[in-house]
Amino acid sequence: MCSVNRIKVIANYLPQFHVIPENSKWWGDGFTDWLAVKRTQPLYKGHSQPRIPLDKHYYHLDDVDEIRWQAQLAKKYGVYGFGIYHYWFSSELKLLEKPAELIRDNSDIDINYLFLWDNTSWTRTWSKERLMNDWAPDYDGDISQEEIDNGGVLAKLVYGTKEDWKKHFDYLLSFFRDSRYIKIDNKPVFGIFQPHNQFSVIKDMVEYWDKLAKENGFAGIICMTKDNWRNENLEYRIRYSPFSPNYFMDALKNKVNNVISKKMKRIRFASYDKCWRRILRDAEKADSKTFLSGFVDFDDTPRRGRMARIMKGGTPEKFGRYLKRLMEISRKKEIEYVFVTAWNEWGEGAYLEPDETKGYAYLEALKKAVDEVNAEG
Repeated sequence: MCSVNRIKVIANYLPQFHVIPENSKWWGDGFTDWLAVKRTQPLYKGHSQPRIPLDKHYYHLDDVDEIRWQAQLAKKYGVYGFGIYHYWFSSELKLLEKPAELIRDNSDIDINYLFLWDNTSWTRTWSKERLMNDWAPDYDGDISQEEIDNGGVLAKLVYGTKEDWKKHFDYLLSFFRDSRYIKIDNKPVFGIFQPHNQFSVIKDMVEYWDKLAKENGFAGIICMTKDNWRNENLEYRIRYSPFSPNYFMDALKNKVNNVISKKMKRIRFASYDKCWRRILRDAEKADSKTFLSGFVDFDDTPRRGRMARIMKGGTPEKFGRYLKRLMEISRKKEIEYVFVTAWNEWGEGAYLEPDETKGYAYLEALKKAVDEVNAEG
């Protein structure tokens, strides 16, 4: 990567907030994360739940005007682009693609973007499928015989053959050709979240995609993998925020208002400050081909109920201070982009969008960090 003048923040973006037939079938009619967010109850005294969007703005992302609003808000507060989660399961199945397609097809939406492919299968919580994503575990309601026969697999990831890889690339190509799609040295940037999911296949597929990219006028493609303990990585990596189980301790070993009830014994807590300090410590060790990543906050009670993972001690002021330091490290290493989890992960309490408790405080903290770091340059 070449020397950079400005550090640019990419906020991870969840396209889940619109009704699709599959979610209605699996989780209940009209299900989106908003349903889970609205129904959440506090689990202990002082627990900040439910989280309510400012002015109760429960938007639907199949409405292009709502995406325009998001883009305008993001740009105003210093977000350079969205890292849009991409759910491609096979040549026959992709899900939640509507918001990205609306951005692609409406050039007036002033936001840069790239894809982050969550390359796993979707399953029920009880499935024995390896390397899966149990999307809404607190909503495992009525189970169909078909799901039982399928072992709880709702949407199966199938990489397929070269023919399938080309179909996937051809779909992505319509986005790569968009001037707003984020590129480095004329190479579209594409994230792969689960490199350990058949890594040998991923390597072959990425090599093929690089060839296809060059045939279509690009200098190649930059596929970055989420850094992982197995060291199954491509040349470029993203050091994702630490939400592994190791960071969330058993509630019985922690004091929450000095009272731990039996009903809380499966909740896990982590220290906001300790997690951020770990992020910054790891960032200092990263090489110049590792994109750095931080987070706003975390509380997935809407999805996991009494099995939630909850950060303790986060504030907008701390977020801004830690993010600024992460951006400074990124500048020192000449890494142009810093990722933040997330723009709108309401089901996991990780969002920059304004809510009725903090208002615009997290966005204001982000803008202050961005402005100060880039003024230093």
